[in-house]
Amino acid sequence: MKNLTILQIREKLLKKELSSQEITKYYLEKIEKEDSRINAYITVTSEKALSRAKQFDNNFENEKDLKLGGVPIAIKDVFSTKDILTTCASHILDGYTPVYESTVTQKLLNQGAIFLGKTNLDQFCHGSSTVTSYYGATRNPHNLERLPGGSSGGSSAATAADFCAGSLGTETAGSLRQPSSWCGVVGLKPSYGRVSRYGVLAMGSSLDSPGPITKSVQDSALILSVIAGYDKNDFSSYNSPSSDYLANIDSSKIKGMRICIPKEYLEMKIQAGVLQNFNSSIEILSKLGAIIEYINILDPKYAMSVYTITCRSEVSSNLARYDGTRYGLEGRDKTSVKTLYESTRGEGFGQESKRRIMTGTYSLSTGYADEYFKKSEQVRQIIKKDLENILTKYDCIVSPTTPTTALKDEEVDNPLFGEMADILAEGSSEAGLPGISIPNGKVDGLPTGIQFIGKVLDEQTVINAAKALEENLN
Repeated sequence: MKNLTILQIREKLLKKELSSQEITKYYLEKIEKEDSRINAYITVTSEKALSRAKQFDNNFENEKDLKLGGVPIAIKDVFSTKDILTTCASHILDGYTPVYESTVTQKLLNQGAIFLGKTNLDQFCHGSSTVTSYYGATRNPHNLERLPGGSSGGSSAATAADFCAGSLGTETAGSLRQPSSWCGVVGLKPSYGRVSRYGVLAMGSSLDSPGPITKSVQDSALILSVIAGYDKNDFSSYNSPSSDYLANIDSSKIKGMRICIPKEYLEMKIQAGVLQNFNSSIEILSKLGAIIEYINILDPKYAMSVYTITCRSEVSSNLARYDGTRYGLEGRDKTSVKTLYESTRGEGFGQESKRRIMTGTYSLSTGYADEYFKKSEQVRQIIKKDLENILTKYDCIVSPTTPTTALKDEEVDNPLFGEMADILAEGSSEAGLPGISIPNGKVDGLPTGIQFIGKVLDEQTVINAAKALEENLN
């Protein structure tokens, strides 16, 4: 049962070589034995998982055709899950159990998925390492002295450590792709609006994109096929048909595909081994028939600046709801609204959340909103237009996923570390583009990643390109 992909599990379930209870017990036992070292999970729902697995096995004939029937997966603890503790890795949400299910998790349940539990993350997704989590940092399964990346670090680590068949995460600007690169797994960020945000605890409302983290490109395509689509509860979701991304995978389309490499991305401080593995991957793509060209792109420093202002402004707005009267009341003095407000926000938020709230509030304040937030949004439109112009000539953009392999705790002290770690993904996220990161080698035992970025709503092209490379990597 070790390191099975979702599709391999499905095949074994359908052939009755494996029961859902057996695979679920395998993961739960592995989590119990090994997660104390990795800290990938905040909450493990053993009883619910085993009960659901038993239900699938007993009702096999009626549920066998569900796309994720009997498959145990992990959920980033930023999705509302009915009657399951949902913390966003923050002290402020102690004891919070939603009374409803997010659209995405409900879709997974409808297709037979079994939830093993909720995974660790940077508090309210504020970071790229998980060190800001109230529950402590997650460790990288490839080297416990290294971090897994973030904010979806728990989901990436759980997938890489074989604590689940696959997992669900979110990305605001790199939070699916960067931890997937550091942990050596596949991270697929859909176009903004392709997947519903309803029930996702918001970080940056104009940026947040739920997506899968898996052990193969095909598994990511399968999960995206389940979770994509219009949702009446999310006005930002696209009211257009989604695709069966798994059924439509065609790696042969790499032949003749026009792929561009931004020179400016390679001029960043890219670790030597990361760059070497990237160049080797480009050689493979070229041999497969892809047309590779180098192009110029708007300097990534502008995307980093936009993210710093726009995201923090939206963080300030979104976290205003945690005022002490609705969430996170467990164990706190309830003598007055004033006491609740001060204790909840003062004690409940971590240092990074407070820093982002203060920066965002400042950029939105009277006298400064035009100078900072409005100007940031204007530059964001320039970035979007630049990328759209490039993608009228090319099928996709390719680059290293992140400048380095996984770092140590002391190397992420800079308050802008997250922006620097995600600098190769920020522009595409701000433009709402889809992207996928796949592992393309190792440096000193640590994984490296390569990403493909495509046109809005054209997830299929980046999936096809990633599958072609995946098939030809050692």
